[in-house]
Amino acid sequence: MLKTPTNVSDLKAAIRDLCREKQAIILAHYYTTGDIQEVADFIGDSLALARKAAATYAKVIVMCGVHFMAETCKLLSPEKLVLCPDPAAGCSLADSCRAEDLKKFKDEHPGYMVVSYVNTTAAVKALTDVVVTSGNAKKVVDQLPKDAKIIFGPDYNLGSYINEVTGRDMLLWNGGCHVHERFSVEQIVRLKKEHPEAVVMAHLECKAPVLAVADVKGSTADMLKYAKQNSAKQYIVATEAGILHELQRQCPDKEFIPVPPEIPSEECDSHSSCTSCNECQYMKMNTLQKIYDALKNGQPAVEVDPEIAELAVKPIERMLQMS
Repeated sequence: MLKTPTNVSDLKAAIRDLCREKQAIILAHYYTTGDIQEVADFIGDSLALARKAAATYAKVIVMCGVHFMAETCKLLSPEKLVLCPDPAAGCSLADSCRAEDLKKFKDEHPGYMVVSYVNTTAAVKALTDVVVTSGNAKKVVDQLPKDAKIIFGPDYNLGSYINEVTGRDMLLWNGGCHVHERFSVEQIVRLKKEHPEAVVMAHLECKAPVLAVADVKGSTADMLKYAKQNSAKQYIVATEAGILHELQRQCPDKEFIPVPPEIPSEECDSHSSCTSCNECQYMKMNTLQKIYDALKNGQPAVEVDPEIAELAVKPIERMLQMS
């Protein structure tokens, strides 16, 4: 019996050995820890990762993110074994919109089409007409008929922003990400006073007042692209702290300053530059040990009911045609 590696270096090497042995790839969301991003084959946003995995010859996908992301991988790669290192890694945003609640809401609003953010379960996608990401939501919504009656969910903040920039009046689901809800204008203003030359970047899941004071508004991929191409040396970043690892890796000569939440954790005694207070505890449930165990044992495997999968993949395919 192989002895489980105990130090980080050996664990990373053992994970890569298992990937070669089992023809597996590791996907890491931007919000996972740096050591996981370093051992991954691909780093990115959830849908982009699922699409990259589908285009490979890998037989096994290890999705290091949250559970709905592993479901999306399974939707796009039904023939592959999809592993989720910790099935308990949920998502406050996805959890804010249950399929049974959305179905009831749809029944109460006949004639409405549903546009769902990709951060949803497969069961919610199965009730959706078209899926969007934070990066392509405006482009997709702009292509829908001007007189279309639309339910947008589950992220209220993203939906509000899309209403504003498209002139739509979509009916918004009242859901949100617990991490992005914590950011405040006051904290950004304080940091801006300390770093007057810094560019403020905010994710579209942030509240409208936060977006209003941001220089760059977009997805994590948008932030990375901007930081790489822009000449500014300092950036104030309002999104989950895991993105700082990839920002720093791609832009080693620049400084990235995390925005602390409006109400910091009680355990934190360094609020002015804290990253732990703006972390997603679900993303951080992924660990190197859990990845190793998943690869070694071929579980926990993610399955999606075939009837749900057949319906859920359609709004993703429609989105890909429109973006």
